[in-house]
Amino acid sequence: MNLIGKVAIITGASRGIGRQAAIQLAQSGAKAVVNYSLNKEKANEVVKTIEQFGGQAAAIRADVSKVSEVEVLFTEAIERYSRVDILVNNAGVMECTAIADVTEEMFDRHFAINVKGTYFACQQAMKHMENNGTIINFSTSVSGAMLPTYSVYAATKGAVEQLTRQLAKEFGPRDIIINCIAPGQVSTELFLKGKSQELIDSFSRMNAFGRLGEPEDIANAIDLLVSDKARWITGQTIRVNGGFN
Repeated sequence: MNLIGKVAIITGASRGIGRQAAIQLAQSGAKAVVNYSLNKEKANEVVKTIEQFGGQAAAIRADVSKVSEVEVLFTEAIERYSRVDILVNNAGVMECTAIADVTEEMFDRHFAINVKGTYFACQQAMKHMENNGTIINFSTSVSGAMLPTYSVYAATKGAVEQLTRQLAKEFGPRDIIINCIAPGQVSTELFLKGKSQELIDSFSRMNAFGRLGEPEDIANAIDLLVSDKARWITGQTIRVNGGFN
Protein backbone atom coordinates (compact mmCIF):
# COMPACT_ATOMS: atom_id res chain seq x y z
CA MET A 1 0.00 0.00 0.00
CA ASN A 2 1.40 3.37 -1.05
CA LEU A 3 0.20 6.44 0.82
CA ILE A 4 3.13 8.66 -0.11
CA GLY A 5 1.99 12.27 -0.41
CA LYS A 6 -1.13 11.73 1.67
CA VAL A 7 -1.89 13.20 5.09
CA ALA A 8 -3.78 11.30 7.79
CA ILE A 9 -5.37 12.78 10.91
CA ILE A 10 -5.83 10.18 13.64
CA THR A 11 -7.73 11.37 16.69
CA GLY A 12 -6.88 9.90 20.07
CA ALA A 13 -3.59 8.64 18.65
CA SER A 14 -1.38 8.78 21.72
CA ARG A 15 -2.17 5.18 22.71
CA GLY A 16 -3.99 1.98 21.82
CA ILE A 17 -5.63 1.55 18.44
CA GLY A 18 -5.01 5.17 17.43
CA ARG A 19 -1.30 4.86 18.15
CA GLN A 20 -0.99 1.70 16.09
CA ALA A 21 -3.04 3.18 13.25
CA ALA A 22 -0.80 6.25 13.10
CA ILE A 23 2.33 4.10 12.99
CA GLN A 24 1.04 1.79 10.27
CA LEU A 25 -0.30 4.62 8.10
CA ALA A 26 3.08 6.34 8.41
CA GLN A 27 4.84 3.11 7.50
CA SER A 28 2.82 3.17 4.28
CA GLY A 29 4.05 6.67 3.51
CA ALA A 30 1.38 8.97 4.93
CA LYS A 31 2.24 11.99 7.02
CA ALA A 32 0.54 11.30 10.35
CA VAL A 33 -1.16 13.92 12.47
CA VAL A 34 -1.10 12.41 15.95
CA ASN A 35 -3.98 14.02 17.81
CA TYR A 36 -4.14 13.94 21.59
CA SER A 37 -6.12 15.68 24.29
CA LEU A 38 -4.18 15.25 27.54
CA ASN A 39 -1.09 13.10 27.14
CA LYS A 40 1.43 15.17 25.22
CA GLU A 41 4.32 12.95 26.28
CA LYS A 42 2.69 9.81 24.87
CA ALA A 43 1.80 11.61 21.63
CA ASN A 44 5.38 12.78 21.23
CA GLU A 45 6.55 9.19 21.77
CA VAL A 46 4.36 8.12 18.82
CA VAL A 47 5.87 10.87 16.69
CA LYS A 48 9.37 9.79 17.69
CA THR A 49 8.59 6.16 16.85
CA ILE A 50 7.43 7.21 13.38
CA GLU A 51 10.44 9.43 12.81
CA GLN A 52 12.80 6.60 13.79
CA PHE A 53 11.80 4.60 10.70
CA GLY A 54 11.93 7.66 8.45
CA GLY A 55 8.27 8.64 8.55
CA GLN A 56 6.77 12.07 9.08
CA ALA A 57 4.44 12.93 11.94
CA ALA A 58 3.34 15.79 14.16
CA ALA A 59 1.49 15.81 17.47
CA ILE A 60 -1.41 18.28 17.61
CA ARG A 61 -3.49 18.80 20.71
CA ALA A 62 -7.28 19.09 20.43
CA ASP A 63 -10.17 18.03 22.63
CA VAL A 64 -12.59 16.64 20.04
CA SER A 65 -15.57 17.29 22.32
CA LYS A 66 -15.10 21.00 21.54
CA VAL A 67 -15.95 22.09 18.01
CA SER A 68 -13.53 25.03 18.13
CA GLU A 69 -10.66 22.66 18.90
CA VAL A 70 -11.62 20.28 16.11
CA GLU A 71 -11.44 23.26 13.77
CA VAL A 72 -7.96 24.09 15.11
CA LEU A 73 -6.87 20.48 14.59
CA PHE A 74 -7.67 20.67 10.89
CA THR A 75 -6.29 24.19 10.51
CA GLU A 76 -2.96 23.25 12.08
CA ALA A 77 -2.74 20.03 10.08
CA ILE A 78 -3.26 21.92 6.83
CA GLU A 79 -0.85 24.67 7.83
CA ARG A 80 1.80 22.02 8.44
CA TYR A 81 1.13 19.60 5.57
CA SER A 82 -1.10 21.57 3.13
CA ARG A 83 -3.79 18.91 2.82
CA VAL A 84 -5.84 16.16 4.52
CA ASP A 85 -6.62 12.87 2.78
CA ILE A 86 -7.48 10.46 5.61
CA LEU A 87 -9.43 10.95 8.83
CA VAL A 88 -9.55 8.24 11.49
CA ASN A 89 -12.05 9.21 14.19
CA ASN A 90 -10.58 7.00 16.88
CA ALA A 91 -10.88 9.22 19.99
CA GLY A 92 -13.41 7.86 22.43
CA VAL A 93 -14.39 7.23 26.02
CA MET A 94 -15.92 4.11 27.56
CA GLU A 95 -17.21 3.77 31.11
CA CYS A 96 -19.22 0.69 31.98
CA THR A 97 -21.92 1.54 34.50
CA ALA A 98 -25.34 0.18 35.39
CA ILE A 99 -28.13 2.54 34.34
CA ALA A 100 -29.02 3.24 37.98
CA ASP A 101 -25.57 4.77 38.47
CA VAL A 102 -25.20 6.74 35.23
CA THR A 103 -24.90 10.46 35.87
CA GLU A 104 -25.85 13.28 33.55
CA GLU A 105 -22.20 14.32 33.39
CA MET A 106 -21.14 10.81 32.36
CA PHE A 107 -23.85 10.65 29.71
CA ASP A 108 -22.93 14.05 28.29
CA ARG A 109 -19.20 13.25 28.25
CA HIS A 110 -19.72 10.05 26.25
CA PHE A 111 -21.89 11.75 23.65
CA ALA A 112 -19.63 14.82 23.47
CA ILE A 113 -16.50 12.79 22.68
CA ASN A 114 -17.85 9.74 20.87
CA VAL A 115 -20.62 11.34 18.80
CA LYS A 116 -20.15 15.10 18.71
CA GLY A 117 -16.40 14.75 18.20
CA THR A 118 -16.87 12.33 15.32
CA TYR A 119 -19.62 14.39 13.70
CA PHE A 120 -17.80 17.69 13.69
CA ALA A 121 -14.54 16.12 12.58
CA CYS A 122 -16.53 14.79 9.60
CA GLN A 123 -17.84 18.33 9.05
CA GLN A 124 -14.28 19.64 8.91
CA ALA A 125 -13.40 16.84 6.51
CA MET A 126 -16.22 17.96 4.23
CA LYS A 127 -14.73 21.46 4.24
CA HIS A 128 -11.06 20.61 3.95
CA MET A 129 -10.43 17.03 2.81
CA GLU A 130 -9.07 16.36 -0.66
CA ASN A 131 -11.30 14.53 -3.12
CA ASN A 132 -10.82 10.75 -3.17
CA GLY A 133 -10.28 10.77 0.58
CA THR A 134 -11.18 8.29 3.29
CA ILE A 135 -12.97 8.67 6.63
CA ILE A 136 -13.03 5.88 9.20
CA ASN A 137 -15.30 6.15 12.23
CA PHE A 138 -15.42 3.80 15.21
CA SER A 139 -18.32 1.81 16.60
CA THR A 140 -18.25 -1.35 18.72
CA SER A 141 -19.27 -4.98 18.35
CA VAL A 142 -20.66 -4.77 21.90
CA SER A 143 -23.74 -3.07 20.47
CA GLY A 144 -25.04 -6.43 19.24
CA ALA A 145 -24.37 -8.32 22.45
CA MET A 146 -26.76 -6.64 24.92
CA LEU A 147 -24.14 -6.64 27.66
CA PRO A 148 -25.18 -5.02 30.95
CA THR A 149 -23.46 -1.74 31.97
CA TYR A 150 -22.63 -0.80 28.35
CA SER A 151 -25.85 1.15 27.68
CA VAL A 152 -24.40 4.65 27.32
CA TYR A 153 -21.30 3.58 25.41
CA ALA A 154 -23.27 1.36 23.03
CA ALA A 155 -25.82 4.14 22.47
CA THR A 156 -23.07 6.52 21.33
CA LYS A 157 -21.71 3.94 18.93
CA GLY A 158 -25.15 3.26 17.49
CA ALA A 159 -25.32 6.97 16.73
CA VAL A 160 -21.92 6.85 15.03
CA GLU A 161 -23.02 3.94 12.82
CA GLN A 162 -26.13 5.85 11.76
CA LEU A 163 -24.33 9.09 10.97
CA THR A 164 -21.80 7.09 8.95
CA ARG A 165 -24.62 5.73 6.80
CA GLN A 166 -26.29 9.12 6.48
CA LEU A 167 -23.12 10.91 5.44
CA ALA A 168 -22.04 8.43 2.77
CA LYS A 169 -24.08 10.08 0.02
CA GLU A 170 -22.99 13.57 1.05
CA PHE A 171 -19.35 12.61 0.67
CA GLY A 172 -19.90 10.38 -2.37
CA PRO A 173 -19.93 13.12 -5.04
CA ARG A 174 -16.35 13.96 -4.04
CA ASP A 175 -15.27 10.30 -4.12
CA ILE A 176 -14.71 10.36 -0.37
CA ILE A 177 -15.59 7.06 1.27
CA ILE A 178 -16.78 6.89 4.88
CA ASN A 179 -17.04 3.66 6.84
CA CYS A 180 -17.23 2.48 10.41
CA ILE A 181 -15.08 -0.16 12.09
CA ALA A 182 -16.70 -2.00 15.01
CA PRO A 183 -13.99 -3.77 17.00
CA GLY A 184 -14.63 -6.51 19.48
CA GLN A 185 -12.68 -6.68 22.73
CA VAL A 186 -9.20 -5.31 22.09
CA SER A 187 -6.30 -5.32 24.53
CA THR A 188 -6.02 -1.59 25.09
CA GLU A 189 -5.87 0.59 28.18
CA LEU A 190 -9.41 1.78 27.44
CA PHE A 191 -10.84 -1.74 27.42
CA LEU A 192 -8.79 -3.25 30.25
CA LYS A 193 -9.34 -0.42 32.74
CA GLY A 194 -11.26 -1.56 35.81
CA LYS A 195 -11.72 -5.17 34.66
CA SER A 196 -10.65 -8.22 36.65
CA GLN A 197 -8.57 -10.93 35.02
CA GLU A 198 -11.55 -13.27 35.35
CA LEU A 199 -13.73 -10.86 33.35
CA ILE A 200 -11.02 -10.33 30.74
CA ASP A 201 -10.68 -14.10 30.33
CA SER A 202 -14.44 -14.45 29.89
CA PHE A 203 -14.40 -11.84 27.12
CA SER A 204 -11.50 -13.68 25.46
CA ARG A 205 -13.65 -16.79 25.20
CA MET A 206 -16.45 -14.95 23.39
CA ASN A 207 -14.80 -14.94 19.96
CA ALA A 208 -13.68 -17.66 17.58
CA PHE A 209 -10.00 -17.45 18.50
CA GLY A 210 -10.17 -17.38 22.28
CA ARG A 211 -8.08 -14.26 22.72
CA LEU A 212 -8.46 -10.52 22.93
CA GLY A 213 -7.83 -8.59 19.76
CA GLU A 214 -4.67 -6.54 19.48
CA PRO A 215 -4.39 -2.95 18.20
CA GLU A 216 -2.64 -4.34 15.12
CA ASP A 217 -5.76 -6.35 14.24
CA ILE A 218 -7.79 -3.15 14.00
CA ALA A 219 -5.04 -1.10 12.35
CA ASN A 220 -4.82 -3.77 9.65
CA ALA A 221 -8.50 -3.23 8.88
CA ILE A 222 -7.83 0.50 8.65
CA ASP A 223 -5.04 -0.25 6.18
CA LEU A 224 -7.55 -2.14 4.04
CA LEU A 225 -10.14 0.64 4.09
CA VAL A 226 -7.66 3.36 3.09
CA SER A 227 -6.34 1.29 0.18
CA ASP A 228 -7.54 1.65 -3.40
CA LYS A 229 -9.10 -1.81 -3.15
CA ALA A 230 -11.80 -0.40 -0.83
CA ARG A 231 -13.02 2.42 -3.07
CA TRP A 232 -16.42 0.75 -3.65
CA ILE A 233 -17.10 0.31 0.07
CA THR A 234 -18.86 3.22 1.78
CA GLY A 235 -21.53 3.79 4.41
CA GLN A 236 -20.79 0.42 5.98
CA THR A 237 -20.06 -0.86 9.47
CA ILE A 238 -17.43 -3.59 9.40
CA ARG A 239 -17.21 -5.82 12.46
CA VAL A 240 -13.54 -6.55 13.13
CA ASN A 241 -13.96 -8.80 16.12
CA GLY A 242 -12.57 -12.30 15.59
CA GLY A 243 -16.05 -13.77 15.29
CA PHE A 244 -17.51 -12.17 18.43
CA ASN A 245 -21.36 -12.24 18.37
